[in-house]
Amino acid sequence: MRRVVVTGMGALTPLGNNVADFWNGLVNGESGAGPITKFDASKFKTRFACELKNFNPLDFIEKSEAKRYDMFTQYALIAAEQAIKNAAIDFEQLNRDRIGVIWGSGNGGIQTFQEQVTEFVKGDGTPRFSPFFIPKMIVDIASGIISIKYGLRGVNFTTVSACATSTSAIIEAFNYIKWNKADMVITGGSEAPITESAIGGFNAAKALSTNNENAATASRPFDVTRDGFVMGEGAGALVLEELEHAKRRNAPIIAEVVGGGAAADAYHLTGTHPEGEGAYLGMMAALEEAGIAPHQVDYLNTHATSTPLGDISELKAALRVFGANQNLSISATKSMTGHLLGAAGAVEAIASILSIVHNLIPPTINTTEIEPEYKDLFHFPLGKAVAKEVNYAMSNTFGFGGHIATVLFAKYRG
Repeated sequence: MRRVVVTGMGALTPLGNNVADFWNGLVNGESGAGPITKFDASKFKTRFACELKNFNPLDFIEKSEAKRYDMFTQYALIAAEQAIKNAAIDFEQLNRDRIGVIWGSGNGGIQTFQEQVTEFVKGDGTPRFSPFFIPKMIVDIASGIISIKYGLRGVNFTTVSACATSTSAIIEAFNYIKWNKADMVITGGSEAPITESAIGGFNAAKALSTNNENAATASRPFDVTRDGFVMGEGAGALVLEELEHAKRRNAPIIAEVVGGGAAADAYHLTGTHPEGEGAYLGMMAALEEAGIAPHQVDYLNTHATSTPLGDISELKAALRVFGANQNLSISATKSMTGHLLGAAGAVEAIASILSIVHNLIPPTINTTEIEPEYKDLFHFPLGKAVAKEVNYAMSNTFGFGGHIATVLFAKYRG
């Protein structure tokens, strides 16, 4: 079976606009949360989010591109370019027929959709839609634009599995390379959901934290006082590559992808299975593909969004997979980044890979009192990063509709 390695990474996150700054924010336990600045949120139940900081798309892309693309596509282009540079790729020297793009977004151009429909409703009924409306809005456009920009003619499509989306994309990229249908795939996900419609919609679903007076500490996974997730935005990009292909071009090999698991809760429209049935199946599938035992996993980057029921169901699933295991470090980086929806999996995959690279477990912040039934069963680094040998790191993501995606990374050892 062909081996698949990670040779490049790029990130736009509420903690930093590149991988190094993102990682620095994680290990220092920084919160990316603050008052919403993208629109007037004064009448909303939730008035804070994890926005990008000091970000101007024109620092990265041309003005003409910014005009044609919704923000989620802009984020995708920027993160993908970072990953491509990080991987030291010269496409002129490679077979672009064997290089593809598999990209994910849960909502696509939700800002574009909102703006165009709002303008129509305000008008006199005459349809004056932008010619860019549809291509800016559709969820698959980011993968298409990345492909067009670099002339990549291999596999090209978009995954949509709600908040499991970009982990699903990574697993698909892993599979296409493993099955000899591609030699390299640019993969990941992007999301730009800090809009009136998204905040209002998630408020109506009672999914968001309303702890407006304590925005910086509102995302508190596993804590007995958690009251919902904090919206985030951004993108994560990875270059996955067949091992021998990477070696031939002397690529920097960061880590290895060894397993992917996909499953379903088959339970509820928005809620996770109370016993974590799908999460259990996803984690077991990833372990089986990797050919390792549960006790060999050193770090689990949980989906843990800080919702009352979701966090518990994931801990139940982890207990079923790993047993009571103090050697397993568990943390929730959403406590710092917020929940990037369809981009969460890619950003958290990068966090998991960097835990392997640096032998360092990023913490969960804001959490002071873990659910008592679970607090002594695993190792929960709280508040600050913990040094530890990390040979295998697993990342979970779950989505509305019961979608489950788990990816497993390993230290590359040749």
